[in-house]
Amino acid sequence: MPFCSSSEANMNPLSISIILLLYLTSLSVVSRAGLLPHKVQVLIYNDLAQGTDFIVHCKSKDDDLGVRHIAYGNYFQFNFRPNYFGGTLFFCSMQWNGTMHWFDIYVQARDEVICDRCVWKVGTEGPCLLAYYTTCYKWRSQTQFN
Repeated sequence: MPFCSSSEANMNPLSISIILLLYLTSLSVVSRAGLLPHKVQVLIYNDLAQGTDFIVHCKSKDDDLGVRHIAYGNYFQFNFRPNYFGGTLFFCSMQWNGTMHWFDIYVQARDEVICDRCVWKVGTEGPCLLAYYTTCYKWRSQTQFN
């Protein structure tokens, strides 16, 4: 038994091109209408002290972004689309001078209304989000992970 009828099997290249064009156009319309989640950009700047580098390792439930070495004044950047139904979370460990700290760098419920371009400056006391206003947070303690 064939998978498609003879009329479907004989579609000419013009018909296939038109169907493909309609599909791509509908994706564009859906994205612009806000039906797909917008893309988020996260930047993590090293704002420790001159000459102090740090190691950052960011992850989500689904993605491990790897370990990065960030020199003073430089940054690490990543982009993603938040989950349409909510719950997107990216967390990072950061270490310098023999200390390790953790922070939830993107929490959809906290951040989606604040920033599409979430700029963080990492200092010794904790990370600060630079959006419409600056909000500084304390580091998460290791006991919060146990």
